[in-house]
Amino acid sequence: MKPFFTMLAAAAIAASLAAPAQASAVAQLKAFVSGSKTLSADFSQTVSNKGKREEASGRLEIARPGKFRWEYSKPYSQLIIGDGKTLWIYDQDLAQATRKAQGAALGSSPAALLAGSNEIERSYKLNEAGKQGELEWLAASPKKQDNTFSAIRMGFKNNMLVEMQLTDSFGNDTRIVFSKPQQNAALPASRFAFVPPKGVDVVSGD
Repeated sequence: MKPFFTMLAAAAIAASLAAPAQASAVAQLKAFVSGSKTLSADFSQTVSNKGKREEASGRLEIARPGKFRWEYSKPYSQLIIGDGKTLWIYDQDLAQATRKAQGAALGSSPAALLAGSNEIERSYKLNEAGKQGELEWLAASPKKQDNTFSAIRMGFKNNMLVEMQLTDSFGNDTRIVFSKPQQNAALPASRFAFVPPKGVDVVSGD
């Protein structure tokens, strides 16, 4: 008969082979970026500040490098599109579209950060933040003081981004949960192009 400790060691090895440890969050971020040339997903968003809470939902589409479509459907209609050169923000209810250079605005939204090949690593220092529930978390701190976000947390499962938590310079805490992701499906170029509808005021941003 095998010694008891040998049996325990064998059982532990078998268990580790049967259920391999999930990769670290930073490794999953890199796998997520490199493995998602295109990405579409539903999202739900909650913004909290000083006891006030606002909820919204919509759809995200990304085509790397640099193209994204962040479309709110509830409780209001708003469209944010980056075509690689120009960033458009279209408020349907206000009949107004804001246009600005995407390069200067990159990093001003979660979609912009996700659409770049390595925008997060370029602008933020990444640290492992441990596992909570089923998600592996990383914490991103800005390398420069003038970054839009003062803190970012990203939760991953199986190399897929599941949740983002962001704190901006205005003290807003934003939580975004992604669902029904589709990787590398064909996305028409028209999804990342914007032509202001007739009668819409166009404003040039800083």
